Amino acid sequence: MNEQIKKTNKPLLSTNSMVKISLLSAISFVLMLFEFPLGIFPEFLKIDLSDLPALIGGFALGPVAGVIIIGIKNVLHFLIKSQTGGVGELANFIVGAALVFPASLVYNHNKSRKNALVGMLIGIVSMGIAGALANYYILIPFYANFMPIEAIIDMSAAANAAIVDLKSLIIYAIIPFNMVKGIIITCMTLVIYKKISPLLHR
Repeated sequence: MNEQIKKTNKPLLSTNSMVKISLLSAISFVLMLFEFPLGIFPEFLKIDLSDLPALIGGFALGPVAGVIIIGIKNVLHFLIKSQTGGVGELANFIVGAALVFPASLVYNHNKSRKNALVGMLIGIVSMGIAGALANYYILIPFYANFMPIEAIIDMSAAANAAIVDLKSLIIYAIIPFNMVKGIIITCMTLVIYKKISPLLHR
């Protein structure tokens, strides 16, 4: 695995790859500004497609490049539009990296449709776990300093009556939300990656 990471790091040293990473990071940042609710989850959980360029970049340039793209878009968001003091961006980075890194690592080991699907499946599961941990230990405790945890639970219960405490919020909202987001991102990647990958490999 270490050898594979080294191999995928080599292109990052070239000007060509750095330009591609910068472009994908900019697109990722713009996409992060557009959020939409799904209706079946609490209103504070909104979908954005900003991990899509990162996953595409990870497939084309390697897992480290994908994580760098996620990092850059979160730094930009923190500097320009953050409303959480950086905690939201940190959680977004953790969850995004949990999807992009394993998915692109598996795919780059042997670039085939089967490996892409396996890597994406691992990434989706990893994303669900990382989202649960990030929200349980970082994001929700941070918001509890400004809004009582009971109010957060009540807001969540309005969307799903099964949510009665922090644990059920994680189980019935956070985990499925992040996995649904992961499924959307990976499905879109499957549809468009082969169409644009020639541009990224030039």
